[in-house]
Amino acid sequence: MSNTPHELAEEFPGAGEAISALKAQDQHFAKLLDQYHDVNRAVHRAETRVEAISEELETELRRKRTHLKDHIAYHLTHGAAHN
Repeated sequence: MSNTPHELAEEFPGAGEAISALKAQDQHFAKLLDQYHDVNRAVHRAETRVEAISEELETELRRKRTHLKDHIAYHLTHGAAHN
């Protein structure tokens, strides 16, 4: 188990400007970022035992975070967001 917060700046070093630009241009991408932050916060709260949840829910939240991060990476690589 990791207690590292997995912030996007750490996950995508050097991509801060690209993330900001895409966020400003694309509402879908902005929503992905918001969802990532919400899920990431929930995972971190579970890992640090601030909020007690089942192992199954914690695992599902980690999977969702990975899925969102993969989508964000795709959009950063390909420019415009796609559904």
